[in-house]
Amino acid sequence: MIVSFDLDDTLFVSPEKFKTEKALSFPLNKIFKERLRLGTIELFQYIQSNDIQVWIYTTSFRSERYIRTLFRCYGLKPDSIVNGERHEREVQGNKKEAMPSKYPSKYRIDLHIDDDISVARNGKTYGFKVFIVGEQDDEWIDKIKCEIDKINKKAISNG
Repeated sequence: MIVSFDLDDTLFVSPEKFKTEKALSFPLNKIFKERLRLGTIELFQYIQSNDIQVWIYTTSFRSERYIRTLFRCYGLKPDSIVNGERHEREVQGNKKEAMPSKYPSKYRIDLHIDDDISVARNGKTYGFKVFIVGEQDDEWIDKIKCEIDKINKKAISNG
């Protein structure tokens, strides 16, 4: 199973609006200004301890190296990263029709976590599963764990 996460306003959030993980210490906090939503570390550890891959899927053009290094500073290792550049190259490519901003099924991602309702609408149109996280929610981790369990149970029952 593969679970992917959007970055901006999903995992990277404003400390003025959200509870966040502890800021990185100096000088890392000057290089990596983004703050992780509180619970991200616990959720990644839970997912990966259950032999589920964690991917980052963002429209951001931050480099893969930057994203990997930032997460490594928090002790996290995403299994793969799809940034804006990779998405344009591998999903949009030379197609004349505009592809959706994210297309998780291209990468066999079973569940994508995002804050953008238009991504959920595209999921219905293009056949991929999206779980929307929004404003500050102290139960967001438990809700995602339940969603993962539902997908796993369905996969097991479908054989």
